[in-house]
Amino acid sequence: MNNNKIGTGVITMKHKKNIFTGIIISFIAMISLAIGLGIQVNQVNASTVAEIKAKGEIVMGTSPDYPPYEFIATVDGKQKAIGMDISIGERFAKDLGVKLVIKQMDFDSLLVGLETGKIDFSISGLTPTNERKKSADFSKVYYQADQYFVVNKNDKKLYKNFHSLAEKKIGVQTGSLQLKLAKEQMPQAKLTQMTKITDLILALKSHKTDALLMESTVAIAYAAHDDNLAYIKSGLVQGSDMEGTAIAFPKNSPELVAAANKTIDQIHEKDSITKYLADAGDYLKPAAKKENSWLIVAKYWKYFANGLGYTILVTVVSAIFGVVLGILFALLRLVNSKFVNNIVKAIVEFIRGTPLMIQLMFVYFGLSKMLNVDISPLLAGFIAVSINSAAYVSEIIRGGINSVDAGQGEAARSLGLSKKEAMQSIILPQAIKNIWPALGNEFISLIKETSIVSIIGVSDLIFQLRAVQAATYQGIIPIVIAMLIYFIITYGLSKLLNFYERRMNHGNN
Repeated sequence: MNNNKIGTGVITMKHKKNIFTGIIISFIAMISLAIGLGIQVNQVNASTVAEIKAKGEIVMGTSPDYPPYEFIATVDGKQKAIGMDISIGERFAKDLGVKLVIKQMDFDSLLVGLETGKIDFSISGLTPTNERKKSADFSKVYYQADQYFVVNKNDKKLYKNFHSLAEKKIGVQTGSLQLKLAKEQMPQAKLTQMTKITDLILALKSHKTDALLMESTVAIAYAAHDDNLAYIKSGLVQGSDMEGTAIAFPKNSPELVAAANKTIDQIHEKDSITKYLADAGDYLKPAAKKENSWLIVAKYWKYFANGLGYTILVTVVSAIFGVVLGILFALLRLVNSKFVNNIVKAIVEFIRGTPLMIQLMFVYFGLSKMLNVDISPLLAGFIAVSINSAAYVSEIIRGGINSVDAGQGEAARSLGLSKKEAMQSIILPQAIKNIWPALGNEFISLIKETSIVSIIGVSDLIFQLRAVQAATYQGIIPIVIAMLIYFIITYGLSKLLNFYERRMNHGNN
């Protein structure tokens, strides 16, 4: 009796060559995709003006959810990051004689972006605290603001300053100066940390928090656009290293800091900050009081359409490569080699045992640093989601192959079919039928899991949802719209998969 039966899921050495050929072809395809998406050699931490001018561009990192400093708005029919900080970045790039490239990322990833060379500098309401100076260089302060609390309007009379909020629930942005101030001067307060200001506003309005701590300029902007919100002075004491915001650069960038200081001096001489805030204010004018909230959000339908396009793109590409790599992983697990089995098993278990968010961050920041290449957010999303999906798909496929009775392979061999022919004509068709529901669930889950790519700046549905929240000051309605879009996609796909499942079952009856 042959011990390497197809039905038991064992593949002999004769088929290893084909498997490894498939792996090579898959990786060539992924490399081709990477080249097509613009993977480039990364000049990590360009620290001199000459290096920046040699590139012809300077990359600015920002978290555009902090109006009027930086936020997303529609300018000439196109989505664009605007605000006071963006205007300063444009002026700085102009003074250097280079093109400004804006990379959008979460606030708490900005310093990591500087460290890993993803960005050349950051302007995003960053305060040059002593702690931050340990990992980044800063320009002189270009803008100073007080610290205010934003509260629900009905609660304004209850609170006067931080003393009256001492034991309350306070919302702060992760990694912000406000978090540091609250920890030091409000030790009894219950702090709620969130990455996005829009999420904090929503938490306040739903009474998950009692107040939000933020810079006065931002607090005034939110209160001006929402009749249910109000602001009060915090009374918190800021240290000498906590006053004002500055431009952040990678460590050991004295030339760039000097160039930025020169730009800031010119901005102050001409009082350009006032103009920059006024320009941003033009896009933040309160909507007409009688205008329906749904109609306000409906004007931003292009944002959702654009986000849907990216969500589908990431899902389709990741599903294709996830299935290809998943099949290869599954076949390697079936190779009659303990060494190969253990290696592939370890890879699959490691991928399944770590969060997708961590994998995504590693690919975008860590892999770029290690390989000295600039991986775009979209490509990083493709790689991380594809590999994560492949690990789960491989186990589904391996289980499907092993579920086919060993007698099926023996019968095929007795009829003169080769092992390859038996696998293609007898085993795999039955395995696919067995695993179709599980594979369908994986595809549906993949659509929802792609939402994680928004944290590195991919303009998917979640990213656009937050952009609409920041632009319209509407918290709930954009969430409802995004929820409905996700439901329509997943429900439609579920029905399509069920249709093909019925056809397969009908064909076997």
